[in-house]
Amino acid sequence: MTTSATAGRPTVSIRFSASEIAARIDVMAAELAARLPADTLVVSVLKGSFVFAADLIRALSRAGADWSMDFLTLSSYGTGTQTTGSVKVVRDIVDDVRDREVLLVDDILESGFTLSFAKNLLLERGANHVSVCTLLDKPGKRRTGLKADFVGFEAGDEFLVGYGLDWAHRFRGLPYIGVVEQTKTG
Repeated sequence: MTTSATAGRPTVSIRFSASEIAARIDVMAAELAARLPADTLVVSVLKGSFVFAADLIRALSRAGADWSMDFLTLSSYGTGTQTTGSVKVVRDIVDDVRDREVLLVDDILESGFTLSFAKNLLLERGANHVSVCTLLDKPGKRRTGLKADFVGFEAGDEFLVGYGLDWAHRFRGLPYIGVVEQTKTG
């Protein structure tokens, strides 16, 4: 299924619909609530994960997990679409992770550089354990040994947008995850 191009906006093919995403998040939340302790700290990696993290924390609440949440902003992409491999902290968390279980939430696991950096950072700060939860996993793009503990969907080698994922700061607000179709030139 595709959405039509309007006013110069490219066509986006839907890969995961809003209803598929919502159903999968409810299943993930039930699994997380059953497996992780009651004092787990959710750390959302911004900007891309903000939509997923918001829906996940609400689903966790429905599943009986009333966990605290903090935010970490990291950068490894600069202005491009390929990771530089060098990660920097743009905005740090406020909560103390020492002796806590941490659920690190991100929108997508691709190369693994950013999430490996974040996981190691939290462990160095004294977290007991850091579980990685991603909405999307692209194992074909991995350049580190990191594996997510909880995954919503596995994806192929496509540039995905929507549901928080962007392309040059566009498409984050789409309620589904899709692929920007290549425009045909004549």
